[in-house]
Amino acid sequence: MRYDLCLPWYWEYDDAFADMVERACIEEGISLWQIKPGNLLESITALYKGITTFKTLLDRGQGEPTFEPIPRWAKEHCAWRINPAEVSVWSEDKTTMHLEFISAGLNTPHTIVLPSFLDQPVIPPIDLTPLGQNFVIKPSNGGGGEGVIIGAVSMDEILQARMEFPRQKYLIQSYITPQIIEETPAWFRVFYANGETYPCWWTTDTHIYTVVTAEEEARYGLNRLRDITQRIASICKLDWFSTEIALADDFIVVDYVNDEIDTRVQSQAMDGMPDEIMNSIARQLVYIARDNLSR
Repeated sequence: MRYDLCLPWYWEYDDAFADMVERACIEEGISLWQIKPGNLLESITALYKGITTFKTLLDRGQGEPTFEPIPRWAKEHCAWRINPAEVSVWSEDKTTMHLEFISAGLNTPHTIVLPSFLDQPVIPPIDLTPLGQNFVIKPSNGGGGEGVIIGAVSMDEILQARMEFPRQKYLIQSYITPQIIEETPAWFRVFYANGETYPCWWTTDTHIYTVVTAEEEARYGLNRLRDITQRIASICKLDWFSTEIALADDFIVVDYVNDEIDTRVQSQAMDGMPDEIMNSIARQLVYIARDNLSR
């Protein structure tokens, strides 16, 4: 048997997302194979014996080694992979994306890129003046804010930070202070899926999302959030991701590409994604599987 779409997942909070994908598959008339810890062994066995296969992979099993045979099979058998691992690894490297964005004319914070601690344990003195009074220290890889230091002020903080992830390059970036629009900081997280963009106001301390309305887009020129995100999509080549953009003197991309999407929704968690956006993203990903049937 061959399924149109395979969805491996194990994180308990992916349940709402999996339900949305399932409903979209039913609406589009395509078959869905959900692989979860309870059927993982029998599913991988059937897959590698050729008893059950799939046409498109939407992998939510990342980070769990026992799920790794599934995307490996997909690559070896030329199944369509949504956000292929090799593309994700490339696009999540902040150093790489920083250089790509600059080449594409996108605004980014003033940035100093440092080699990894292991490549260069001792670095020469750095002029931190262009960064302003305080700055942000980021490891080149990883998400969820891991290893990020906001409001750093000294060279010693940089030297210490480089040792936390000694294999990674580090970005030292100006701290961006956004404009205030109707008492709200103009800081946004924009989601992208299969050509569609979904801008949200995003509060950096509480991580609460609020959908940017069409009226707000028109009144404050926030339609540029969509244009910038489409340009990022053309660079990173991912099928779905999120990006952070702040409006200071101009729109500035402050956190480049995140494809490890937290699929919790607001009906489950206060800091989850708005349900209507997650539902629309699920449909867009199912459309990829649907369109792949004719390839």
